[in-house]
Amino acid sequence: MIDYVNDYDYKFDFDEIKLIEELTKATMDELDCPYDVYVTVSIVDPDMIQKINNEFREIDAVTDVLSFPMCEYDDPGVFEGDIFDETMETDPDTDELLLGDVVLCYDRVISQAKEYGHSEKREFAFLVVHSLLHLCGFDHIEDDDRVLMEEKQKLILDRVNITR
Repeated sequence: MIDYVNDYDYKFDFDEIKLIEELTKATMDELDCPYDVYVTVSIVDPDMIQKINNEFREIDAVTDVLSFPMCEYDDPGVFEGDIFDETMETDPDTDELLLGDVVLCYDRVISQAKEYGHSEKREFAFLVVHSLLHLCGFDHIEDDDRVLMEEKQKLILDRVNITR
């Protein structure tokens, strides 16, 4: 299930909820996730994402997306193992895996779409997939991890026919 919160007055020219659902399904399919998942996605303005970034990461700056995973992983994208089993939580009513929260900055979606020369929908989709992968234990700190994460992002976006 997707919990979508748009705290910004602007509407995108696509159905955000439908796209998030499609991207979440494609991501979980790519990772062979055995669970139905619950994800919260929020759209905020630059002031709010800067505040959240400062509070949780001690970085006093606007950013495009923040990810707050609920689980820890023995290996990225592997939904089993000691650490995963100890940290995973499911909704008691639905048995959905509580994956975590994604916070997107509307202004950054718009400006980065222009900067990279693609649609707002493509930028939104990229940031959602990027964040979903973070919720599943992927990161891009080490070069090998970055390459793996970029490969997964491309495979998932290709699954839903969203290209540059």
